[in-house]
Amino acid sequence: MLLITNIFAQNKNDFDKEFIQIFKTNKNTKILEVIYEYYKKKEWDSLLIYSDRLLKTTKNEKLNNLAHYFRGHGFRGKSLFKESLAEYQLISSKFPFYSYVECTIGETLLLQNEYTKALQSFIPLEKRYNTIKYRPIKSVLLHNIGLCYFHLKEFEKAENYLLKGAALQKKENDTLLLISSYMDIANLYYEQYKDNQAIPYFQKAYALSQKIKNFEIKQNAALNMAVVEENRKDLTKAMLYRKEYDTWKDSVNNQNKIWAVAETEKKYAISQKQKEIQLLESENKVKVSQRNGFVASSILFLLLFGTAFYFYNQKSKTNKIIEAQKEDLDALNATKDKLFSIVSHDLRSSVNMLKVTNTKLLKDIANRDYDALDKIVHKNAAITNSTFNLLENLLHWATLQTQQLYFHIESVDLYSVIQQIEYNYKPLFENKNLVFTNTIPKATLALADLNSLKIILRNLLDNAIKFSNENGTISVYIDDKNDAFHYLIIEDTGIGMDEETRTNLLKEGNLLNKKKNQKGIGTGLGLQLCKSMIQKNNGVFTIESIENIGTKMIIGLPKYKSNG
Repeated sequence: MLLITNIFAQNKNDFDKEFIQIFKTNKNTKILEVIYEYYKKKEWDSLLIYSDRLLKTTKNEKLNNLAHYFRGHGFRGKSLFKESLAEYQLISSKFPFYSYVECTIGETLLLQNEYTKALQSFIPLEKRYNTIKYRPIKSVLLHNIGLCYFHLKEFEKAENYLLKGAALQKKENDTLLLISSYMDIANLYYEQYKDNQAIPYFQKAYALSQKIKNFEIKQNAALNMAVVEENRKDLTKAMLYRKEYDTWKDSVNNQNKIWAVAETEKKYAISQKQKEIQLLESENKVKVSQRNGFVASSILFLLLFGTAFYFYNQKSKTNKIIEAQKEDLDALNATKDKLFSIVSHDLRSSVNMLKVTNTKLLKDIANRDYDALDKIVHKNAAITNSTFNLLENLLHWATLQTQQLYFHIESVDLYSVIQQIEYNYKPLFENKNLVFTNTIPKATLALADLNSLKIILRNLLDNAIKFSNENGTISVYIDDKNDAFHYLIIEDTGIGMDEETRTNLLKEGNLLNKKKNQKGIGTGLGLQLCKSMIQKNNGVFTIESIENIGTKMIIGLPKYKSNG
């Protein structure tokens, strides 16, 4: 976990004093105040616009340094790291907060996995730390140096810096940073197979997480403990930690979903009210025009006839528009009703299956039949995961349909994305004894929206696991024969499908599908969601499959081509 902290968080008063002094001695006070407000609110686009305006209106070196500094933060906030570094490198070493600039350059390089270059910024800063007037947070600096050495496999140096950083955080009672430090130290020892040293730090991180209100940190700490107990073969404890992890994950998801639904409902209500106002305004205009026409009818008969014809023509056009909208609404309602019917059936089936297996679970616990207990727990976990994926896909589908989903296309490292998703899916692979391989070359960059790409890959991996046999294999690799696209392939050795099923799954607008070889009812919502999101990412999608041999899900994403 990379500790990137706002470098003014501990030194806000110093920065404010320096900034106020600039306000008092400069005629550009108004624009500086606007820039600083956007910086504090993290409104990056507005920050970039006004800081660029400042650069064009002044030749003062101090103001130029400030403008480049804020532009660097703006680009970094938008994940445009190359542009961010270019702005930071334009700042003079006379800038009062230049040590912050050096630290931020190192952190930006660390985010880009440029560990050796990052150290070239961090190490000199550490050596002269005590001579600097305005200093970044030392525990964060030490921690980031430790992370660089960790990734460079220099474990002894990494251990030294990570432990120093954690000691400072403990002394400063910085609980959030300390939890992250303990997790990173534990991962360092795990990487070296020093489980006995790693586990106590995972336990410390978990214990501290109970004292905070951050749900994401709580769920990460619980997940780490679940993995530890699974590796130690203590399935009962692992199950409890998994349950706690799911509880915190649900808390985060429910909170996000509640806000998303509330925001959607608010926008829908506003939209409906605007339509009502527009309709009333149109009706009032028609009434006024008709009244004026009747008053002048004795004098302007021809004008009245022309006006009447005009309104008749407008009414016909309006009726056609209303009829077309009615047909679209009927189609959407039919799709919604069908979707809700199938989703409710799936949810009812899942809940009923959980009731049955939980009854069996209680019976086996009473009889102390631990072999059967292990199978039931894994089965319950699979049912819960399937139900959660169904609800998550339904939410994403609804967001996509209302055009509320934002896509930010950027360069994405395909190997790293698959590696992140693989970590979360390890328990599912182990449950079916599946061998997973990721042979994508490192630094394989494609143009895509990161969040939607993760949704696509999770859905396709879910399907690969679901339709794989015990002791099968799932492989992820790249076909780079095309100059314009990276073809990312997810291949399984599962039950496959016949040509009719494959063709139906690829049909446009085929929202609800039932796979011919699938047991039970399937909405096909996940695959439809994948197809829509791949299209939004300017990609292509196809399926290759042979019944009883396996399936290849193939995603084509545009290649990232560096300007350099």
